[in-house]
Amino acid sequence: MDYRIERDSMGEIKVDSTKKWGAQTERSRQNFHIGEENMPIEVIYGFALLKKGAAAANERLGTLSKEKSLAIQTVCDQILSGELDDEFPLKVWQTGSGTQSNMNVNEVIANVANEAKYSDTIHPNDDVNKSQSSNDTFPTAMHIAAYKAVQEQLLPAIKEMNVTLLEKEKKYWETIKIGRTHLQDATPLTLGQEISGWRTMLLTTEEMIHSSSTNLLSLAIGGTAVGTGINAHRAFGPMVAEQISHYTGYPFRSSENKFHSLTSHDELVFVHGGLKALAANVMKIANDVRWLSSGPRSGLGEITIPANEPGSSIMPGKVNPTQSEAITMVATQVFGNDATIGFAASQGNFELNVFKPVIIYNFLQSVRLLAESIDSFTKNCLKGLEINEENMKRHVDHSLMLVTALNPYIGYEKAAKIAKAAYDNNTSLKEAAITSGYVTAEQYDTWMDPYKMVNLD
Repeated sequence: MDYRIERDSMGEIKVDSTKKWGAQTERSRQNFHIGEENMPIEVIYGFALLKKGAAAANERLGTLSKEKSLAIQTVCDQILSGELDDEFPLKVWQTGSGTQSNMNVNEVIANVANEAKYSDTIHPNDDVNKSQSSNDTFPTAMHIAAYKAVQEQLLPAIKEMNVTLLEKEKKYWETIKIGRTHLQDATPLTLGQEISGWRTMLLTTEEMIHSSSTNLLSLAIGGTAVGTGINAHRAFGPMVAEQISHYTGYPFRSSENKFHSLTSHDELVFVHGGLKALAANVMKIANDVRWLSSGPRSGLGEITIPANEPGSSIMPGKVNPTQSEAITMVATQVFGNDATIGFAASQGNFELNVFKPVIIYNFLQSVRLLAESIDSFTKNCLKGLEINEENMKRHVDHSLMLVTALNPYIGYEKAAKIAKAAYDNNTSLKEAAITSGYVTAEQYDTWMDPYKMVNLD
């Protein structure tokens, strides 16, 4: 391998000559052979937006030349375009402040700019990292990455799923089916009503996530090492936030209290709570779908779902609810991520939390998995959901819980006797009701109308 010599405060180190990173990145690359989880590229892009904004702010404040500022911004745009993705090899499992990833970005920007001779020599610390510390840049990049992921990946997927659910809700609004509570028969409702519950679950968690994510708009930049802003102009933080808002179109702002921003990640914990609630809801919806489609002949079989692939390597013709299985596995991963994020966020000792990389890794994984599984579930399952009307009608007709409709006319106790007699004697509810002497055939037909029970009027 051809290599070049890079230098930092600890001395010299060999770096692959084809790579753009420097000494500190190489030391981290060599010292942390832990796992397969690399720093998410969304964090790197968050850094690029930050470094671009910092260069512009430093130029405005007169602490960085226009030439150097433009050089830094030019390379940041290259990072954001995806041209340099391979230059960010570091693991999540590194220093808990994310210092090495901050320096990875600083070094790549400086080396690319210097090779292209965009300006006078640019130093990764003195120029690219001017007025900054890893302690305020990494949490800033975390918030940028997290907010953009929620807005651009997750919320659109939820909206598309809700559109599909609304279509099914309208289509089956008057399709009567038996209700179930405790996995036992209950009174009837319509499939459209049941789906409206699913849709509202998603709308509720969508609003939770949307409203809570506004807390991520607060940025730590300007706090530098411990929150005091040492080596940074007082206006630096607000200026950088203003620039980032300009680049992204999102209303980022400088945090009012940088001591909080460096040591606490309660905002990410709070937003991820919304992600956990969403995971709980999609778990419920997916489980309902696979229960209702179970069978097709020995289960509930009230709905049918698309046959996307063979379900068994040994049983010919078997079709499984694979989309439900995928999204429910995602839900369990999100539950685990929430536990990790909560515990990691509790480790803010004195002026700094040093579990930052694992927090943002798990947060972004939750967003990505939820967004992609919801999209897949919508396209490959919900859109093709249909009903088995014959099975639905049979379940309604044979349910003993329709007897509930007799309560207002003959009372709970007599209605319970009718239901028990029908069950014990394996007869229809109507036959048991007439045999009881409490209800005539004419009264039964008048009172026992499933359409009236679902309150559509």
